[in-house]
Parts: sequence; C-alpha cells; structure tokens
Amino acid sequence: MLPYLAYTTALGLILSGSALAQEHEHDASDVTLYRVFVGDHADAKVTAFDLTQPENRWTFPTTGQSKLYAVDNGGAVVAIQSNDDAVDFFTSGISLHSHGEHADIEISEPAALEETLTGPRPFHLIDHGGKVVINFDRGGYAEIIEGHELSHGELESSQLKQARAHHGYAAPIGDLWVTSVASDAAVAGDAAPDRIGLQAINADGTPAGDVATCTAIHGEAFSGAYLATGCAEGVLTVTDGADGPVMAMLDYPADLPTGESTGTLLGSKAMQVFLGNYGADGLVVIDPVDAPHFRYVELPFRRVDFVLDPADARFGYVLTEDGTLHQLDLIKAEVTESAKVTEPYSMDGDWNDPRPRLAMAGDEIVMSDPNAGLVRRISTETLEEVSTIAVEGQPYNIAVAGGSGVDHGADDATHADKAHEHDHNSQIYQGYFEDDQIADRELSDWAGDWQSVYPYLQDGTLDPVMAHKAENGDQTAEEYRAYYDTGYRTNVDRITIEGDTVTFFEDGTPLTAQYASDGYEVLTYAKGNRGVRFIFAKTAGDASAPQFIQFSDHAIAPQDAGHYHLYWGNDRAALLEEVTNWPTYYPSALSADEIVGEMLAH
Repeated sequence: MLPYLAYTTALGLILSGSALAQEHEHDASDVTLYRVFVGDHADAKVTAFDLTQPENRWTFPTTGQSKLYAVDNGGAVVAIQSNDDAVDFFTSGISLHSHGEHADIEISEPAALEETLTGPRPFHLIDHGGKVVINFDRGGYAEIIEGHELSHGELESSQLKQARAHHGYAAPIGDLWVTSVASDAAVAGDAAPDRIGLQAINADGTPAGDVATCTAIHGEAFSGAYLATGCAEGVLTVTDGADGPVMAMLDYPADLPTGESTGTLLGSKAMQVFLGNYGADGLVVIDPVDAPHFRYVELPFRRVDFVLDPADARFGYVLTEDGTLHQLDLIKAEVTESAKVTEPYSMDGDWNDPRPRLAMAGDEIVMSDPNAGLVRRISTETLEEVSTIAVEGQPYNIAVAGGSGVDHGADDATHADKAHEHDHNSQIYQGYFEDDQIADRELSDWAGDWQSVYPYLQDGTLDPVMAHKAENGDQTAEEYRAYYDTGYRTNVDRITIEGDTVTFFEDGTPLTAQYASDGYEVLTYAKGNRGVRFIFAKTAGDASAPQFIQFSDHAIAPQDAGHYHLYWGNDRAALLEEVTNWPTYYPSALSADEIVGEMLAH
C-alpha cells in the first residue's frame, strides 16, 4: 500500500538560503541568511548575492564606483560614489527585529530605491541612533537620513549645515550634533582646508559649544557610550553629558611610534573598545575609559584592511599586503593566528587601487579579491577558505547584511530543496508574482518516466552533494543527509505519467489510476511571498491509488518539469500542510552520475 503522507508539524531547519516560493505557512523556523553586496572597481554596478546560495544574484547599475555600507541593522545598503557626486540606496531584503530572547527575520528580494541623492563629493557615512549621516565634503553640509524608513524603501532626509565645506563628518550625540570643523584659512585650487577640531552644534547648524582641538581630524566610530575620532595629537572621545557633548583627548603615549596617527577607527558593539590604524603597519587597541588607553600591535607587513568580529567581540581580523589574514585578540592586543588567503597586494600606489576588502558574516570573514574576480569565504575558527564565489569584473568594496532569526513564514521543504530548482526566473521562483501570471497546467507537464532520488541518498551516491552543501552551508554533511533522508523518503521508487494515467511502482509493484486537474492552490504567507501547488484528483483506477496528487516544481504556468516533488494522499486539504516529506523525482533516463551533476550544478 502507498505510504500516506499525513499532516505533520514542520521540522526545524537552520537555513542558509534566500526566501523562496513557499508551500505553506507553518510553525516558525530558525533561519540564518547573509546577503553580500559588492561594488565593482571599474564598472558602475553593485552585485548582490546570498552567501550560501550565490546563484541568488542581483545586479544594480550605479553612476560610478561605490563604497558600500550596511545600515539600520543591515536593513538597507548605501552606495556612496564620491567621484561621481551620487548616492544610491538599496533595501537588503533582510529585516531583523529583536525581541530580547530572540530575533525575528523577514526575507525578500533586495531592491534599488528610485530616489537617490546627488551633491558635491559625498564621503564619510555614520550610522547611529537611527540616523544615517553622509557628509558632502564640497557642499558644506551633511545629509541626515531616517534609517528605519530607508530599510522600508523610503528616502526621508534633511540637511545639517556646516560652517564651511571640508572633508569631515557629523554625528548625533544626545539631542545635539557634533561636526568636524575646518579652518578659516583660504585654500588654493582643490586643496582642502585644514581640519582643526570637533564642535557641538544645534540642528540648525548654529554652535552649541566650543571647538575641541583635533588637528587633521579623520576617522570616527561609536562604541558603548563613546564616539571616538582620530587626531594628530591622539584620539578625541565624545560622550553625552547633562549639558551637552563632553569631549576629552586621549593623547598618544610616548611608547607609540613617533610621527604616526590614527585615521580609521572601528568600534565594537559588544564591548567598549575601539580598533584603529596606526601607521602603515600597525594597529592600536583603544580603551576609552581605563589606562593604558592605547596598546600597539605591530604587523609584519603593511595593512590592507581590517574588521571587528561582531559575533565574538574578542577578535578582529587584518589582511596584510603579503596576502596573509591575521586574527587579532583585542584583550591581549596581539596576533594569535595567521594564514595565507590570497596573492600579495602591494600598498604602493593610489589609496583607491583595487585591493581586497573585508566584511563579517557570522562565523565567516567575507573577502573581495579583485585581481582574482572572486569573493572568498574564510572560517573564523580555522582561517581556512570555506569556498569562493566568482563575481564578474573586479569585486572591490563590500558590505554584508543579514544574521539569524525566527522566520514565522518559512517552508522547510522548499527552502532546503532550493539548490535543486531549475526555474531561471528568480522572482517567480522566490514566490513573488502576480495572479495573472498563474496559469492552469496539464498533467503532460510532468509526462515521462521518473525515478526517486531516495535510493541514491541511501547508497551514498549523493554523498558529494551533501559534502557540497556542507561546504557552502551551515550544517555538516551528516546533518544535511539526515534532513534529506526525511525529505526524500518513499517506497515509490518509480513513477510513469502518460496521458491521464499515473503509475506508481512501490517496491517494483505497479499501482495505476487516472487523474484530472483539480485546479491549483495559491498559498500566501506573512511576508508576502507565495507558492502554487497544482492538484489532480483520481477519476478511476486501482482502489489503493491515492485520491489526490499535488505537484510542486516552483513554476506557476505551463512548462515541462526537469524534476519535481510529489505529495499524495486521500485528504486534499491535509496534503497542503505537508512540509517534511517531499519525495523527489528525476527522469529515469538520467544516470546516477548525471543526477549528481545536476544537483551540484544548481
């Protein structure tokens, strides 16, 4: 007798892919998804892809070369094009909402906002307190953008006036703002005025305090209660006091190398500490509260880029020009591990020459490699390469959005089987379509002789597929094999479909019935994406044959299936709730190796 696929509760699954066309809304699932945005060094474009499913890929044209920033907890990405006086904005398609003991995650496709900003040389960006602030260096103002609205596809902004145009920044502090200040000295040509300090100002740009000296001010970051900015004299810190911003200078100690300063700062979000550059081949760990405020880390070669690990606040990572990635222990202020990850990139030449850039994605470091045309995934645990992702052109500046959360509308079976789908229309595949795009399908779309892939899972033939998933996902090969053992499980090892006749072969014994279309069901979920199942009802045939069969191949209109998932049973409504067991069939003409090849290719 055919196995009856009863109504069950969905299995929990940690996902590594994008939101897909889902089969039904069910109990929440834990989801981990990181989406990578890459700006090309030469071409005016930004490429986005899902880290563990890079075939989910989008390309957005820009005006020029972009520096990318993930803002509003990764809900949006900002592309600043300094040399082209333009700023573009994207919704990342990943929304995280913290609820204390857990976070909720909502997933959709990334999209470019129609609205952009233009102005004279946008440069520094600060994301703090719900405000995204972009300094327009040659305009004498900073643009203040509402971060939450940006993540929802709306651009709401206003301008904060500065005394004069200069290469600087503005940041919110309590009810006021602080802005870098440039000198009154006249400058010739394109030379920038000297930056002399930091000053509190009101929302209308009028001064709200004296200028705190900070010669050659450059670089800024928030950590805990502190804003820090780099100066020639030291690092200037700012906190919110009862009477407005309180500024204090942390002087460079005598034991630091002379003639150097900090101009790039990163602030930890998990503990109150900063990591800054210091000279071409050094870093400083900065404690804004307790002495010693500065602890110097000398690197073996000149620094290319560095990041902090938000998942494990103890560590940072720095790439040096010899192609070596170093793990830095901020508590010890020393390099603890090192590994070669790319070919050398000399720091000679222009500051904007194509060189690798680093970003964090959970327990991985994501690194662009412009000369190789790759994005590299590197494990934080071993500093070994997890995989590479080819990106056309010269992948350069990089930003990552995403994280882990509870998806209250995720379909486990559809998510997990995404890597096998052949639907090349990404938007429809992911469940974003209009009703008028759906069309009835005939049984002939699935005509042919089909074999179950479950025996190949059992005998080890699909082991390379499980290993490939482990290389690109968040589970071990054994965990993936266990999950697919539940999903693929069936005693029906072969199905033939000819005309209106479907024959099931259970352990080699045929069972035949005739079926007619019973329409389709469109299932809508909380986050707006949808799925379609095409249903056929038995009209005649063996009594033991199921009353209903339901096809899912992620297409929504007539087309020949390359493979499919089939749900069958005697309760039409209950079948729509089945998400844990989805017997999967490929053409019987394909060899085992060809099926493995198909799966690895997708």
